[in-house]
Amino acid sequence: MLTHKIDEEVSLRLFNEDDAEEFFNLTISSKSYLKEWLGWLDNIKTVEDSAKNIKTRLNELVQNGGYPKSFAIIYSGEIAGTIGFNDIDKTNRIGVIGYWLGEKFQGKGIMSKAFKNVIDYGFKELKLNRIEVTVAVENHKSRALPERFGFTKEGVIRQAEWLYDHYVDHVFYGLLVDEWK
Repeated sequence: MLTHKIDEEVSLRLFNEDDAEEFFNLTISSKSYLKEWLGWLDNIKTVEDSAKNIKTRLNELVQNGGYPKSFAIIYSGEIAGTIGFNDIDKTNRIGVIGYWLGEKFQGKGIMSKAFKNVIDYGFKELKLNRIEVTVAVENHKSRALPERFGFTKEGVIRQAEWLYDHYVDHVFYGLLVDEWK
């Protein structure tokens, strides 16, 4: 799955090195919006920081036997965000999904389409048995995705992440291949 067209407006594709400036600009333009829930944003200061991130993603392709772990979400020809597996445990066949969408792309159903397709990819192509998602308890938009797609809420991890000046609790969700419709 190097490029996957979901519909006329939304597709998933591999990042490439030419995406660095566009990805950087999306990250910076959405920084204050995203900073409420993502703790790494202060590490992105230059286009080169985004380029390094993309190179890491491309190296993961080789490490994962030619299967991509993460994708650019494309909406009407623009990079709208990213989604993919932050971690894959090959021994236990478990993938952990992470995702974010730029502020101007919110509310269009883009992430729901991308999320469903990445679940399909994880179970069908990567042959995962389990997919997990952890989300800050108060991040209701992000929590809606696993809840909408049949994930089971398996617990709350207290003070799971430091976000700049405070800890947030995470809700832990899981979905088994046998539960996926």
